[in-house]
Formats: sequence, C-alpha cells, structure tokens
Amino acid sequence: MLKKGSHNIMPNLTFYISDNHCDKFKSLGDFTHKCSVLCCEILGAEPKNVHIIFVDVKAGCGQLVYAELFYRLTTLRTHEVMENFMRQLDFATKQASGLTTRIRCFGSPTEHIFARN
Repeated sequence: MLKKGSHNIMPNLTFYISDNHCDKFKSLGDFTHKCSVLCCEILGAEPKNVHIIFVDVKAGCGQLVYAELFYRLTTLRTHEVMENFMRQLDFATKQASGLTTRIRCFGSPTEHIFARN
C-alpha cells in the first residue's frame, strides 16, 4: 500500500460494459466508491484525483466487462502493488456484478503525461 499523497496524480479507471449486461451491477454508486477506495488505499491516489467512468458497449468477443487503468509510474507502484490492485479490483467487480473482468493497467512516466483540468 502506498502512502497517501506520495504520488497522487491520476489514476483514470474506465469500465467498458456490454450494454446487455449493465443491469448486473446492482449498485453502481457503491461499486464506484469501492473502486475509488482501492485507487486511494492501494495506489496512493488522492480521492479528488481519481477518475472513474463506465461506458456501455456493444460486445464483440471476450469478457463482458473490460477495465483499463491509466496511471503515473512511480517507484512505489511496483509489480506487486499493481498485482494486488488488479486482484482486489477483480474481486470487487465479481462482488458487484457476478461478472469476470478483463483488466489492463497502463503506466506512464511523469515526463510523458500532459494533463489539463
């Protein structure tokens, strides 16, 4: 677990959910809160910097839920930290919907991130 505020920029978490399975998420508000807590407690993000969105998609093939996390690389966000985050995110998604999620995390070095708002 990272120390809060140590590297608090980002993360951006996007869920792409098959449009005919969106109703599986019983409480999207509770699930969003749980995901935000994971970003803060495991990745060390400040709550105000966490960005979570849900996108309904027409599924082609693969899992019915796909999650992408974009985050800032730091020495504290080790392989073990990211594995723990993915494990906890997978567990939270299964609890909220009963669905298995394909999870991909993409880290970017600070010097290559340009952001506004």
